[in-house]
Amino acid sequence: MLAMLSPRPAVRRCTGAGALALALLGAGLPAAAADTSQPDLSRFYRQKVAWAACEGPDMPKDLQCAKVTVPLDYARPRAGTLDVALARYRATGPSRGSVLLNFGGPGGAGVDELVSDGRQFMELTNAYDVVTFDPRGVGRSSPVSCADAGDDASAVTNENADLSHPQPLLKRLRQTADRCARRSGPVLPHIGTVNASRDLDVIRAALGDDKLNYLGFSYGTRLGAVYAAQFPDKVGRIALDGVDTLTEPLSEQGLAGAEGQQTALDDFLDWCATDVACPFGKDRRAAGAEVVRVVRSLDEKALRTDFGGSFSGQDLVGAIGQALYSKEMWPSLERALASLIEDGDVRGVLNFSAGGAVLPRDRQPGNGGLVDADEVPADNLPAALMAINCADDPDRPGAARITEDLKELRPAYEKASPVFGRYRLTQLLMCYGRPRGTDFIRDRVKDVPSSKMLLVGTRGDPATPYRWAVETAERLGPSAVLLDNRGDGHTGYSSSTCVHRKVDDFLLYGSLPANGSSCPADGRGWSRVPSSG
Repeated sequence: MLAMLSPRPAVRRCTGAGALALALLGAGLPAAAADTSQPDLSRFYRQKVAWAACEGPDMPKDLQCAKVTVPLDYARPRAGTLDVALARYRATGPSRGSVLLNFGGPGGAGVDELVSDGRQFMELTNAYDVVTFDPRGVGRSSPVSCADAGDDASAVTNENADLSHPQPLLKRLRQTADRCARRSGPVLPHIGTVNASRDLDVIRAALGDDKLNYLGFSYGTRLGAVYAAQFPDKVGRIALDGVDTLTEPLSEQGLAGAEGQQTALDDFLDWCATDVACPFGKDRRAAGAEVVRVVRSLDEKALRTDFGGSFSGQDLVGAIGQALYSKEMWPSLERALASLIEDGDVRGVLNFSAGGAVLPRDRQPGNGGLVDADEVPADNLPAALMAINCADDPDRPGAARITEDLKELRPAYEKASPVFGRYRLTQLLMCYGRPRGTDFIRDRVKDVPSSKMLLVGTRGDPATPYRWAVETAERLGPSAVLLDNRGDGHTGYSSSTCVHRKVDDFLLYGSLPANGSSCPADGRGWSRVPSSG
């Protein structure tokens, strides 16, 4: 999905390239295959990870960092390399290997996430090194960027554009795509989940693991499913929480996202209307209408920000969407909306925006080595999100088809959500002007002949609907075991004691719940990183 962003302001996420016709015929083959017609990847698979203390004042003392080198282009491994940043907490006792984490996005930097949120995975260190990574194009691993100072790719569609005549917007999107290519350097044509999955297998081998043990959230479930399709004989214990779709086009994903976010907004307003501090008052029906009124008012006349930019209604919609990933953020959202409505102060809602509060750093494309944390472009998350989603999506309608689609889809989107409908509809344009993405995920990620994988779907998930978990489980076939989390929020591991226990039991002991069994809602309020999906 196009808006799987972190609920924490410190890890903001705001979809480039898809020339992934690179040796997909051999994508599922082991690296050291005897077939000499395949590129020789042995030097990458033979490397060993050299761990050291993480550099930086905010790094936990018991966290270690390292890198793994992967080919830029798996079809031409001699044409260049890039480094992938790693971080780990070591096993507290005898280790049976590693469990790798992907926190979502796409575009989420795993190293930063493990620094800020790693303690909840400490039970896994009873048996594993807990390892994460910044996927190619993300964080410290050759980060992509689209932005010049004061501009980023998401800003193109946050403006109050006339969707009935989208040609000027499409022109700007093509210009943005060209700027992304210039600023991101050679990694951009080789970004995407198919290559990230191959990187994951190199990481597995470099760590010395025969099988991949893996926990993926949101977009991380897409990555895990692609890995299982490419390397079914290397699947160890894989758990996927907040299951992404593998088949739906962006038009259907956006509609599902609008519906999910509207449900989450309705739940927030139900709560807000019972609180004396609610800026919308105690009339619940009037509160819903007031949100729509404020959004439309800001679209007609945007507010100025402290950074000299503007804050539109669509910017507000994006900020609200970020805050709705977790019930724990509701009081902060309430206060931020009160400051906006009563005082015209946008600072509170900007804290929820995907990168809207900071200007991008001026940076030139790198040479494939890791970059320092302070060199990561401020727009890396939205730039990587767009690049990866577009690289994974094969649909590239032309301008005429897009114009017709917008006209036909708009009523359905506005019906799904009077607040989020237009925002989601506009996001469907984001891959315009970018190379066509791969067919691999839609065509090849199915009927996976791997060992059992645990899939968790949450009934009240605003970002990855429960039906996606059901559909993906059916698509993956007998290898998928589905756990029904009857709670709310995006993903279940951090918001449900039951889900947390069952995922850990599977990863630690191989104990799987019965297919179709459920976890009750238990009231824990925090939700996992969103990613895409």
